[in-house]
Amino acid sequence: MTLLAVERIKLRSTRSAWCCAALAVALTLTFAAMFAAGSATTAPVTVTSTQFGSGVGLLIVMVMATLAVTTEYRYGTIRATFVAAPRRTQVLLAKAAVVALISAVLGELCSFGSVAAAKLAVPTADLAIDTPFEWRAVAGTGLVFALAGTFAVAIGALVRHSAGAIALLIGYTQGAEQLVQFIPKAGPAIHHWLPFNVGNKFLTGDADPITANAHDGLPPSDATLGPWPALIYFAGFTALALGAALVTTAKRDA
Repeated sequence: MTLLAVERIKLRSTRSAWCCAALAVALTLTFAAMFAAGSATTAPVTVTSTQFGSGVGLLIVMVMATLAVTTEYRYGTIRATFVAAPRRTQVLLAKAAVVALISAVLGELCSFGSVAAAKLAVPTADLAIDTPFEWRAVAGTGLVFALAGTFAVAIGALVRHSAGAIALLIGYTQGAEQLVQFIPKAGPAIHHWLPFNVGNKFLTGDADPITANAHDGLPPSDATLGPWPALIYFAGFTALALGAALVTTAKRDA
């Protein structure tokens, strides 16, 4: 519990964490309001369409999670942390737990806040969250943010350099997973099993019949797993990344 409290204080006292958190929520809600206002004249605003900007929020939260690790290596404070708590794996686990919790809270603020922002922009829109799919698409965002934040912590611990870790995350999530589809023959099959594509299936899979053709929210995933198995798969991939970070952190010099 002491390590958890220490990591919470560290993150709370870091300016970059506050800036990233504020930026993630602000941009996500702004995108939701703008998209709702812009599309209201041509198509009905739906609960899923309000989540249009959550991908941007997720990316910023992952940057925050990465900086929570790499900033300590940059300024050398990680050495003092490891002297005070020699069991390095416990330190990293505590940091991952704190970041996951904060990421989950930010995910819920982004998702439910987007619904509220769209409602303010288009007061006549019917944005009641009624169906299991709508609840999963909105409330489930916190789970995906938590796992993605944990994955970003692992990458930060493995790379230990802010620019390199952030570039790797952005390059993979925004580029590599999409470009894989262009590999002849095997590309689409590989893309079905890439972690962030699968994680997105939890939020976009098994859409309600009345909104199944509405591709105005998050881009639908083409993963073959169902929504809940997809979340478990994404969690497993995150656990593998964190496991690799734990082993590396325990063996390398600070």
